[in-house]
Amino acid sequence: MAILGKIRSRSLILILVIGLALFAFVISDLFNNNAFSSTKSDVGEINGNPISREGFAQKVDNLSRQYQGRASTMQVVNQVWNQEVRTALLEEQFEELGINIEKDQIINVVKSNPQLASNPAFLNEAGVFDTGKFVEYIADLKANNPLAYQQWEIQENALINASKEQSYFNLIKAGVVATLKDGEVAYQLENDKVDFKYVQVPYSSVADSTITVTDSEISSYIKDHKKEFEGDASRNIRFVFFEEKPSEQDELTIEKEVADLLNSSVVYNNATQTNDTVQGFAGLSKDHVAEFVAKHSDIPFDTIYVTKAQLPAQFSDTLFNLNIGEVFGPYKDGETYKLTRMMAKRDGGNVKASHILIGYEGSGVNLKENRTKEQAEALAKEVLAKVKAGEEFATLAGEYSEDPGSAFSGGTYDNIFPGQMVKPFNDFIFDNGIGSVDVVETDFGFHVIKIEDKYNVVQLATISRKILPSEETTNELYTSATRFEMDAASAEADKFTEIAKESDYVVRPVNNIIALQEIIPGLGEQRGLVQWAFKEETKVGDVSRFNVSGGYAIVQLTRKTKEGLMSVENARAIVTPIIRKQKKAAKIIEANQGKSIDELAGSNNVTVRTASDLNMKTPSIAGAGREPRVVGTAFALQEGSTSGLVEGENGVYMVQLTRKKPAATLDNYAPYATTQRTTNRGRSAGAAFSALRENAEIEDNRADFY
Repeated sequence: MAILGKIRSRSLILILVIGLALFAFVISDLFNNNAFSSTKSDVGEINGNPISREGFAQKVDNLSRQYQGRASTMQVVNQVWNQEVRTALLEEQFEELGINIEKDQIINVVKSNPQLASNPAFLNEAGVFDTGKFVEYIADLKANNPLAYQQWEIQENALINASKEQSYFNLIKAGVVATLKDGEVAYQLENDKVDFKYVQVPYSSVADSTITVTDSEISSYIKDHKKEFEGDASRNIRFVFFEEKPSEQDELTIEKEVADLLNSSVVYNNATQTNDTVQGFAGLSKDHVAEFVAKHSDIPFDTIYVTKAQLPAQFSDTLFNLNIGEVFGPYKDGETYKLTRMMAKRDGGNVKASHILIGYEGSGVNLKENRTKEQAEALAKEVLAKVKAGEEFATLAGEYSEDPGSAFSGGTYDNIFPGQMVKPFNDFIFDNGIGSVDVVETDFGFHVIKIEDKYNVVQLATISRKILPSEETTNELYTSATRFEMDAASAEADKFTEIAKESDYVVRPVNNIIALQEIIPGLGEQRGLVQWAFKEETKVGDVSRFNVSGGYAIVQLTRKTKEGLMSVENARAIVTPIIRKQKKAAKIIEANQGKSIDELAGSNNVTVRTASDLNMKTPSIAGAGREPRVVGTAFALQEGSTSGLVEGENGVYMVQLTRKKPAATLDNYAPYATTQRTTNRGRSAGAAFSALRENAEIEDNRADFY
């Protein structure tokens, strides 16, 4: 009773303690699950319009199925994203301008699509697109094939969007003009010419070692050119790759195992409880070779006869000249050990032949012109006569042959083996000698065939065993990788390289990895590694192991860079050469002030050179490179006058104009204006969309989901 009394007297305290414990538990769970963090449910946002995760994922899945593994997930994601951005930005323009395709206009859109307009299912008896047939076909899909109808809706939307895009960009193109004055300027830029003498003092004449570029200068340059140096968030890593490869002992073991297959061996037979002698590869009867190869080789027995040229170059002479039943090996061919046995030989077993196929209506050949069977035979005999008269076979094949598989290779098929061609073709090339030429009829038409060559061939049985790492080697590699990972993770961040050197491991740095990157140089596709590097909880100095193709990578994060202006370190490789060139130009100019063109050449050990017929449209100087500022300076001079020192792309120049040749005046510059207008309109669509994208507010969260 006393105990119960104490409990009652302290019940309030107990309730408070239990309540606080429960509250702490709930709060802890909320923080652990980021309940108060801003979880992103959208893949992105374009001008305030969200792209839902679910809808985006569905489009990625659909496109992935279309590619059937021919593109990586990130390639598909990027393609869908680019299309989403394009659609969103253009839809805003369509709405603002009132561009739309109504339901009654969809048929016109369909008619303008060549693939649909020429579909036999939608054509009437006159071969003309029948709207009724098309509408009936779509109605049938909707009623009886919902999946196919869904695919049609996707295609329909794509056609409508494409039509709206065309209308939009046509409006832009219509506003792009070029006046006669524009045509005149374009004509003059291309046809006004100058000749001049010049001296170039190349920047290479000043050693790089004499020029110092400081971090503050790089920083100032970045600030002065902010637009050029706005960068994405990035990460730097370094890694050690532990390659899963066979040891020398593994290689010796495989070689011995292959060698042991040569000779007979004694094995214990559990069924008869006696020792049986098993024939080796060398003494095996021919009938059991295929079974033996299937049992002991990574590659099954191939009955195909091969030429000497098809054998491994290093061993081709030896293998091709084996006697029937003779075995060569074991020998190492790439990453395999092999034993090869000669099974059979055949003289003239493969043929090189050229042919010209002349088809006729009903032969199933895509004809260059309509002809009857009789006309095809007559044409084939006409071509045969040209061949016999000495005309080039390859030229005739390009002109006459209707075999798309060989017409553009001179009509030639090489290494034809028995039974590869239809019987009449096959019989002719194998029953006649080299140089024979004649007309042969097959179901495909008439062939003018010339036998170019015949090859002796052999049939070989090869036991091939790939040299793979043993379980012991794999375990040792895993242990080494684990030990290094633990040592690197437990040590100070800057000790990673030092620890690697102690075991002679190579450390490889990879810099400026961006959030959507998937390929890591030296490791291949490693999307998981990139995601790890960009996680908030991954700190600089953290170490992690990744299973990669062919082994393991122990990776350390070495730097995090936020989105915005590039750091001096990241921009150094770009900016240093620019500033260095500017300083070299200043140094050359300072050292050569007041000199004549001849004095400039003499004091810098260079020659006075000439340039002729240069224009402003293509301002390239032979032997000096593209120099628009130098050529522009020449155009600004009077004949006989000399410029000052000009800072060019590849050096400092002095120019003396020798001749100015204005283009002849034209009565009409309309053709040049038309060309200029066409050029401007061709660029307008891309320029317009680039402007829309540049001025849009785009939030990209792809890296959070993929």
